[in-house]
Amino acid sequence: MANQLSFSSDGNYLISASSDHTARLWSVPSMKLISVLSDHGDDVEMAQFHPAEALIATASRDHHVRVYDFKGCLRQCFKGHRADVISIAWSANGQTLLSSSDDGTLKQWSLATGDLLQDIDLGGVETDTIAIANNGTVYAGNDAGMILTIDGGHRQATAAHQAGIKRLVYQDSEQLLVSLSYDRLLRVWKVASSALTPIAQSTIPPEVWPRSCAFLDENTLVFATFGSSYAVFHIPTGEWNLDKVCATDGINAALHHFSGVVSIGDAGILKTNGQALRDLRSLCNFLTPIGNKICTGGQTGTLFDATTGEPLYQHRSPLNCGAAFLRNGIDHMVIGSYTGEGLVFALAQDGAVHHVATLQLHDNAVKSIAASSHMLFSVCADGSAAWWSIATLRELFTKRDAHSRIANGCAALPNERFVSVSRDRKLRIWENFASTDLDSPHRHSIKCVAASPDGQWIATGSYHGYVAVYDPATRQWQPSVRPTSAGISSLCFDSDNAQFLASSYDGNIYHIPIVKRQ
Repeated sequence: MANQLSFSSDGNYLISASSDHTARLWSVPSMKLISVLSDHGDDVEMAQFHPAEALIATASRDHHVRVYDFKGCLRQCFKGHRADVISIAWSANGQTLLSSSDDGTLKQWSLATGDLLQDIDLGGVETDTIAIANNGTVYAGNDAGMILTIDGGHRQATAAHQAGIKRLVYQDSEQLLVSLSYDRLLRVWKVASSALTPIAQSTIPPEVWPRSCAFLDENTLVFATFGSSYAVFHIPTGEWNLDKVCATDGINAALHHFSGVVSIGDAGILKTNGQALRDLRSLCNFLTPIGNKICTGGQTGTLFDATTGEPLYQHRSPLNCGAAFLRNGIDHMVIGSYTGEGLVFALAQDGAVHHVATLQLHDNAVKSIAASSHMLFSVCADGSAAWWSIATLRELFTKRDAHSRIANGCAALPNERFVSVSRDRKLRIWENFASTDLDSPHRHSIKCVAASPDGQWIATGSYHGYVAVYDPATRQWQPSVRPTSAGISSLCFDSDNAQFLASSYDGNIYHIPIVKRQ
């Protein structure tokens, strides 16, 4: 999965940063692969060309910043961050490199010596994006929705968004700063000294990914989308052009339901057994059944009745996952958000869905959530895990260091146990707030996990397209299968046919048989 792309200043090269632990240098327009920048121990979140020399800097979730030449030879490795490095930016003269991390710091590095020149404490607030003006002023966007302007020893905070800022883009000639957030807003700021004055604002269309933006010229922005092409925004008029954006087929969630196999994905089209049923016009990440309804949601923060298309609830940030459970004999569900909340809903006798509670499950994005008879279990992008009581809707326990990398998925097992997976490629089985950690056969980050209702089988799926099934009774893994070269996006158990179903970013659902014990 490619996380980010950058062109060289002369337009002759393109660098891609990927979850396969590499960055790759390509020639333009031939798209010939020039070199692979390896050595990374985890996902590469960003890669940036040096402003003048044939050098490339990379930011990785292995906590390191690296600099390579165009041949792929490592020239520098900067070590000092204590968490994932998310964003990097070169100074105008290329002599220094700035990095931001989930550890809540900005660090400035010397290209020539490799020394740490400056260590800026941002109060522990995660900062996903930075930009540097030619005069050296630094702009940092954090998870509290603030833009921090750092000019030498002077620091100023501007309240910019209602959710985390995911991308800042600076245009020096016009002194414009663009901020994008999970609150679905685009804001354009005029920079004067250290003050930021808003000059344009727009709601981001559902098709647009609010983590990628570039200036086409001083009046025009281009955006990555969930579709087949880019989107364009005209700053003076506030108009969007999405004429070239067509829906793609990537699936994010599948569910074995009484009506058959239900799926949804980037295009927001609900399908049953492959046939389109409803177009929600919004990327959707999950499918959660409650009573006779199936609920879904995604980037817009809207919770939908998937089968009717009716909006049920609007949240301030994207929705990522869900789980159904019984409480006092009433059907409930909890929906996990990118801002850490668990939104609890109850199903009334008339079929209406009511929001009844908001639980602050985590400080960061809830990546997955599961429910047993008495407990809710969730995992977070910061690697933590949390247990909550269904009876009281109160927190029972939180383990901050449950995973050493981003936790991506979890599922319930019988007897109040849970299972979780992470980008560290381990399978964790949880009982009484403690885990048994098992090495998996996966060589790339694990994206999802599912279990049979009786807990006899646990399936894991990776970003590299592999599915591996674990047998807890024998403590053995079945041989891995790779039904697709695209990533596995979700797993569910098909009880009717005693098999797992694996949805993929290639738009297909694959049947994963179980090799039963003799």
